[in-house]
Amino acid sequence: MQINLTGNHIDITPALRDYVLEKFQRLERHFQDALDAHVILKEETKVLKKAEATVHVAGHTLFAHAEHKDLYAAIDLLTDKLDHQLIKQKEKQTDHRNGH
Repeated sequence: MQINLTGNHIDITPALRDYVLEKFQRLERHFQDALDAHVILKEETKVLKKAEATVHVAGHTLFAHAEHKDLYAAIDLLTDKLDHQLIKQKEKQTDHRNGH
């Protein structure tokens, strides 16, 4: 999995980078193919943090974003949303291949 991590008004610390990589490893279980992700972490206000990601997989592009007071919680919400989208994408491909 290729992950590009960008910080907007926020410093990307090694701990933060490791956390994002750990969470995105979970997404690889759906597609063992090459996943390409671009993750942007933002500090919208002093209170609100935002995480957004664009994932390219199997000829499709998936996008999700999440906001929370805690950046780590926003990353958790983001990966949950992407996980759900990847499951749906995998089911669509499976249905088309089986002719259902």
